Amino acid sequence: MKYLEDMILEHGEVVGEDILKVDSFLNHRMDWQVYNEIAQEFYRLFSDSGVNMLLTIEASGIGIAAVTAQHFKVPAVFAKKAKTSNIGDDLYRAMVHSFTHGSTSDIVVSKKYISAGDRVLIIDDFLANGQAALGLVSIVEQAGAELVGCGIVIEKGFQEGGKKLRDMGIRVESLAIIKSMSEGKIVFA
Repeated sequence: MKYLEDMILEHGEVVGEDILKVDSFLNHRMDWQVYNEIAQEFYRLFSDSGVNMLLTIEASGIGIAAVTAQHFKVPAVFAKKAKTSNIGDDLYRAMVHSFTHGSTSDIVVSKKYISAGDRVLIIDDFLANGQAALGLVSIVEQAGAELVGCGIVIEKGFQEGGKKLRDMGIRVESLAIIKSMSEGKIVFA
C-alpha cells in the first residue's frame, strides 16, 4: 500500500536494526485519515470472506480494528493483556510474549464475545515474531470459530512471524512489508 509506505518513510523513525517507531500516526497519536485508508484496504482485501467479527489485542490494535469494523459493519473484540475483575472467569486464554515490552502476558477474551460459527479476521498494527498473532489464532481455535485471515498494517518481513503464519496455511495480508531497516533506512519488500 503505497500510501502507508509513504507515511512510514515520511514519519517513521528507525531505532537500531529492528524497531520502527510510527507513533506519530499509528500507535500513540492516532491519525484518523491514516486509519481510514488502512481500514478501506483491509475491507477491499477481505470483504468477500464473510467476516462477522474482528479480533485484535490491546492496545495498539484497538483503534485500527474499531475503524476497520465500521467498514465491515461488524463488531471488534480485543484480547485483554490482564484479567480484570469485571470480565468474569469464562475466558479463552493464550500466553503471548511481547518483543516490544519484553514481557509475557496471559491474554484473555470472554467466551461471550466469540464462538463457533464466527468468521474472524485478526487485525494488528505490527507483525514481527508473530507471538501476538499466534495467541489470537489460539483464541479463535479455542472458540471453534473460523479464522478468515490476518490483516497486518506493518510486517517486519525480516523476522519470522509472517512465515510462521503462512506456513500454517493462514492468509496474511500485510499492507506494508519491510524487507530491512538499517542505518535509519527502510527498504520495503
